[in-house]
Amino acid sequence: MKPKLQRIGILTGGGDCPGLNAVIRSITKPALSLYHSKVVGILDGFEGLVEGSKRDLSWLDVSGIIGLGGTILGTSNKGDPFRYPVGKGDDIRIEDRSEQALKNYREWELDVLFAIGGDGTMHIARKFSRMGMNVIGIPKTIDNDLDGTDVTFGHDTALQICTEAIDRLHTTASSHHRIIVVEVMGRYAGWIALGAGLSGGADIILIPEIPFRWDCIYKRVRERSLGARFSIICVAEGAMPVDGAAVVKERDTRRTDPVRLGGIGDVVAHRITENTKLETRVTVLGHLQRGGSPTAYDRILASKYGVMALEAASRGEYGCMVSLRGSRVTTVSLDDAVKSRKVVAPDSELITSARATGILFGDC
Repeated sequence: MKPKLQRIGILTGGGDCPGLNAVIRSITKPALSLYHSKVVGILDGFEGLVEGSKRDLSWLDVSGIIGLGGTILGTSNKGDPFRYPVGKGDDIRIEDRSEQALKNYREWELDVLFAIGGDGTMHIARKFSRMGMNVIGIPKTIDNDLDGTDVTFGHDTALQICTEAIDRLHTTASSHHRIIVVEVMGRYAGWIALGAGLSGGADIILIPEIPFRWDCIYKRVRERSLGARFSIICVAEGAMPVDGAAVVKERDTRRTDPVRLGGIGDVVAHRITENTKLETRVTVLGHLQRGGSPTAYDRILASKYGVMALEAASRGEYGCMVSLRGSRVTTVSLDDAVKSRKVVAPDSELITSARATGILFGDC
């Protein structure tokens, strides 16, 4: 007997990214028209589940939002119910508010909760699943570092934005005969830097999976200064030298992962200028990579994820995450989804292709 989906909940957790609204739309429309369900939008991610913030979603609410960036529900990366920040300013204490979140889930009489998010969201979803909540994860992150799926929605859009930025920086770098360092997001995985650097024709790509040597970078930019007279270096925010560590911009105890990376671009530029005397500039793309309209690919993938997640719920398949394997959307358990972080293999085809076209990874 198939479970009834009388009331379903949707939340978007963690950082925003293009495609979130496409998922909300692709769950809400069939839920209303085919399953005759009541759709509850939970505001500001898991924070709304703890605080009891929600609103019902209508057909009109989700009409015309497939190409809209961000999320109509709001989101937060500081609302982990299992380590919830309470207080203000310097008087912040961390408490476990998971029981309150579970209480709201039950009082709202939800039959299933769709948690749209990245690694942190999936870890939280798994914990709630073990507490008896019917939850299904939907993988989003521009970083593409969830091992339970081939691709996360949002990644393609970030790649497109970064590639276009590198294309534009090529013209000014060549005109002024400068070295330009482009810092991109990705945290501890180098997928964005690798993909954008390869497609944008960067001369050097620095990623967390391949620690770099300063002397290798100095040698390459000096060589190029005598010929092409400019260089483009695409560096992931989590990249690090062989004798160092990732650069931490700040720490925020309210976040599930308190470490915020950033600043490696400035470090690379400073070291190059200091050791080669070549003029160097830095561009940090930052939140540009997460904003704006999703690409056609991300709109389609997000839509497929939402519809397939709803179908999984109709089968009573909870405690899982929808996943792209090849060209097919399937499901994996939340345990498998968060088992490990998906990072770039140093011997991958992408790395091989980049090296073959002359791109340096700083490991000589």
